[in-house]
Amino acid sequence: MRFIDRERELEVLRKARERSRKKLYTLAIYGLRRVGKTRLLREFLGEKDIYFFVNREKGSTGLLREYENILREKGVITKRERIESWDDFFEVLFERFEGVVAFDEFQDFRFVEPSVYPTLQRLIDENEERKNLLLIFTGSTIGMIEKLFRDSKEPLYGRIKREIHLKPLDIRGSYEMARELDIVKLDDFFKVHSVFGGFPRYWVAIEDEGLEGRSAEEILRELFFEEYAPLAEEVPKMLSLEFGKRSGVYYDILEAIANGATSISGIAGYLNRDETSLTRQLRELVYYFRLVDYDRAVLGKRSILHISHPLIAFWFRFVQPKLSMYEFERRKVWEEVKKGLGDYMGKRFDFACRELVLLEELPFRPATIGRHWGYYREDGVKKVYEIDVVALDETGKRAIFGECKWRNRAQNGKKLVEELRKNVELTGWKGEAHYLLIGKSFKHVPEGVKVIDEDRIRELLEGSE
Repeated sequence: MRFIDRERELEVLRKARERSRKKLYTLAIYGLRRVGKTRLLREFLGEKDIYFFVNREKGSTGLLREYENILREKGVITKRERIESWDDFFEVLFERFEGVVAFDEFQDFRFVEPSVYPTLQRLIDENEERKNLLLIFTGSTIGMIEKLFRDSKEPLYGRIKREIHLKPLDIRGSYEMARELDIVKLDDFFKVHSVFGGFPRYWVAIEDEGLEGRSAEEILRELFFEEYAPLAEEVPKMLSLEFGKRSGVYYDILEAIANGATSISGIAGYLNRDETSLTRQLRELVYYFRLVDYDRAVLGKRSILHISHPLIAFWFRFVQPKLSMYEFERRKVWEEVKKGLGDYMGKRFDFACRELVLLEELPFRPATIGRHWGYYREDGVKKVYEIDVVALDETGKRAIFGECKWRNRAQNGKKLVEELRKNVELTGWKGEAHYLLIGKSFKHVPEGVKVIDEDRIRELLEGSE
């Protein structure tokens, strides 16, 4: 598939190569697994550059032999020369090689050979004026990569000149991939996007399996719910790389969040455990692994937990709770998934709407965007109100309030706006207010209310004026 929407990152890499011609340059690329770090390297690296994958399943000696062979193939060492230690390996690189050297999954040296980190510290310091060498380090465990380069106690603290935090493709990039795959209907796009988000590897799987032009239901069934489905082990494999052998509590927390527990007290209740037994793991899921995040109320201090990775959210919502059935009778699980897919997509559609709002022409440029919710009492009963999209300007005095509804039938705009205005009143908002509807189609829309319907969504995704 054509390489999509990474021009800014490629430009940073090109400039880094130019700067390395004058003196040693070091750069880190980090991001979640399957976000496209290796593909970005493939697009950037030239024939004479060197790529090393840090395979955590290999022992130190085995990985060193592999790297030695790569140096030999690249002509850095002769056929008879041997690399006896990691110190020798890096000294040869710094003394003889000119070009770009990339170490993919660099954080995994902590499993294979942690002594690499102080060795690199020494050689980077000694070769600061060394010309024609660009070192690139990539990593998937974001918290670990940040610790390696930002923690003052670590050997490589302060040794990186530029960082690229590679994030999932935005909604336009995802739509561009969908068009490459002949996914024409927005219904199908939003369903697939609710599961794959902006992670290129999963969109590429559609092409790999010859599913171009097929419906969202066919795509998801073939990739996850058929016998020998290619992505059946994707989430367990990905999480085993992150969590290792200590995965149990992390899995429990993810399942609880995916099934509606949005606070630590809710998770503890779902799992019938004490909150204190979950605090460390929840914190790591948020700040170290970056798989869970807080969705904060724009006009207040409340926040709720959600799984930020769409495929993991999908897996723990539908598959993990029924893993035995999934292993034995996948098609039966698929029948249940189909029933709940619309509701799941609706919740993920709210996140997509925030991106769509930022693409639209509005009375002001939003400085903050998210959702809002709160509580009120009616006849003595505590109830919840929700506003799908709230966008504020930089002064915090102008707001856009939006309702997101993706339904096959045209929605009654008048009723939706009336309900939206009531909810805004409950927030106590006193500033300037604008109203917005986002969805497939609407009827009876009040004057002055902006609508982003199916046709407009397509224009925004295609970049049309």
